[in-house]
This record gives sequence, structure tokens and C-alpha cells, in this order.
Amino acid sequence: MKAIFNGQVIAESDQTEVVEGNHYFPQSSIQQEAFKKSNTHTTCPWKGKASYYHIEVEGKEAKDAAWYYPEPKEKAQHIKSYVAFYSNKVQITD
Repeated sequence: MKAIFNGQVIAESDQTEVVEGNHYFPQSSIQQEAFKKSNTHTTCPWKGKASYYHIEVEGKEAKDAAWYYPEPKEKAQHIKSYVAFYSNKVQITD
């Protein structure tokens, strides 16, 4: 699977986890230089507290386009250290 923003691959892995229709990519598969930490946080009842990234590639930015769970709840431990993307901001393709 690939995550593409502004024409560039920002994450690529054959070991994504699919949760609620979203592909979660291992942290090790993302292009770190494209990701900027956001101050945004949300809470999911079963996954826990999510943190967000802005994505920036060649001067184009998508705010809060990716999220991850630094300390997921028990039922979501399989996505710890994984990142997901909003499909209306980042293209996800195989």
C-alpha cells in the first residue's frame, strides 16, 4: 500500500493494518521529513487518544491529514506505532 500526497509517496508498506476502513502504516514506513506534529488530539472510545500530523511536501500542506495512537487502549494495541491518513487529503493506493 502507498500513501501519496502532492504527487509523492509519503508512506509505503505491505504490512498495513486495516481498522474501520483505514489503512494504518507502520511508523517505520513513513517519510519522516513530510510529517510535522500537530497540537490536535481526539478521542476514540475503543482506540484511545489520537495525535495528529500535518503533512507538507514541496510547499503544499495538509493540516491534520494523518493520525496515530501513541498509547492505544487494549483492543487497539495492534495499531500502536502505526499512522493512518484521511483519504480526502492523502491518496491511498495499492
